[in-house]
Amino acid sequence: MRKQRHEEYDECPIEAVMDIIGGKWKPSILFRLADGTKRFSQLQRLLKTITQRTLTQQLRDLERDGMISRRVYPEVPPRVEYSLTERGRTLEPVLALLFRWGVENVLEAKATAARQARAPQRSAADPTSAGRSTKSRAAPRPRAAKEGR
Repeated sequence: MRKQRHEEYDECPIEAVMDIIGGKWKPSILFRLADGTKRFSQLQRLLKTITQRTLTQQLRDLERDGMISRRVYPEVPPRVEYSLTERGRTLEPVLALLFRWGVENVLEAKATAARQARAPQRSAADPTSAGRSTKSRAAPRPRAAKEGR
């Protein structure tokens, strides 16, 4: 069962949104369903590390909140498909922005950090190093005082 932070959200609509789509898996589920209708097993494959129990609960929550629809086909074995509702489709632009933000600010930052970690490290004693140690430089000689002045 979904935990609701408040009974009313007069002051902060963001809290109301987060109650519906917040959490580790719901945005990912909604993003995958934005590509089209998916069966349970397809979602499980796409979300790799989600457990069956967690996926089931998240799908139930999203269905209860009117974000997705569940269609059961009377077959043996039963076939169940999930898709976004009209209400769920209104989140597509937001999900696309979250995706782009993640690429630009998380994935690219991780790639940059990985490249920097693989780059050869230069030591302070390395003459090609941009950050040379001040200890390796000779100290300036004091000027001789001029006599007679």
